[in-house]
Amino acid sequence: MAYMSMGEAHRRITDYLNRFSDAVSSQDVASLKQLLSFSSNSPSLLSLADSLNVFQDANRLIKQSDNYSPFADITVPLFRSLQHYRTGNLVDAYLAFEKSANAFIQEFRNWESAWALEALYVIAYEIRVLAERADRELASNGKSPEKLKAAGSFLMKVFGVLALGTVHLCRSVIRSIETARIFDFEEFPKRDKVTYMYYTGRLEVFNENFPAADQKLSYALINCNPRSEANIRSVSAVLIVVLSQYSNIVQALRRGDLRLLRHALEEHEDQFLRSGVYLVLEKLELQVYQRLFKKIYIIQKQKDPSKAHQMKLDVIVKALKWLEMDMDVDEVECIVAILIHKNLVKGYFAHKSKVVVLSKQDPFPKLNGKPVNS
Repeated sequence: MAYMSMGEAHRRITDYLNRFSDAVSSQDVASLKQLLSFSSNSPSLLSLADSLNVFQDANRLIKQSDNYSPFADITVPLFRSLQHYRTGNLVDAYLAFEKSANAFIQEFRNWESAWALEALYVIAYEIRVLAERADRELASNGKSPEKLKAAGSFLMKVFGVLALGTVHLCRSVIRSIETARIFDFEEFPKRDKVTYMYYTGRLEVFNENFPAADQKLSYALINCNPRSEANIRSVSAVLIVVLSQYSNIVQALRRGDLRLLRHALEEHEDQFLRSGVYLVLEKLELQVYQRLFKKIYIIQKQKDPSKAHQMKLDVIVKALKWLEMDMDVDEVECIVAILIHKNLVKGYFAHKSKVVVLSKQDPFPKLNGKPVNS
């Protein structure tokens, strides 16, 4: 690599971040695709990787900028993946890219249209290519190749997102139906009412509006044709989420045990995907983080009430390591930022001291059936 100054490295990194932000804000999918295509070995991406090795404070640059921080969950692990890819460390490149890809899916769900669909295809392709190369690296080191299987699970998530790709359109149609006064719902055939309540109930679960979901799915279950066993199972599977009857998931929520939640999702992944509830259960991860942080807060309050509202990020990292969740301070900072944004935690960062300063009044708000960030 030719000599590169700190200033030039900083310029190339900010140029990439500006292009990423501009591509999203202007819905320029062609530009976004180029920014995600690792396997193309484009000179600009390889140059970016070299820049990241020179200017090693890119994470802070992202998090402290109003333009870049909204996409930190995507770009921070993406940069890490690119650095590993450049040095030929393909297993770590895959793991970091997978984190970035999952964050991209979360954003994709929130966008009003499927404008970034081609970019999602690129991510699906790149994760498969990286998985194949990572498996070759594992096999050459005498280890079990497993990343392609993990990539298959990610592709199933992509399929699930595409199946829910019309959520925003569904909302407008449902709103039109429920506000109309030209018909009586009870006049429709029972089979149509059951179908309508089932799908709108699933949408309410996806939106985390659990009281409405409970009402609609219960109606669908009670009125479902008793001879339609497959339909009854489908309704019951979604309703179980609302009634919180999956024991491991309930325990994970109560304990703030992220390891248990992820284990339950992995163990029953095929069943959850077939039932159409996987994406809903995956969204519980934020509530598990909230519970974990609340437990840390309670322990601190018992030890030293005067400092209970100052939670060091290092303490959170240690708690996650005890749960066999290997995360660094930057990743934890991103998670806390999301919790604060989603109104699951009240507080702010003291960046210099790496501390989360919690509100002294209700630092961990209860949802009480309300959607997250409502």
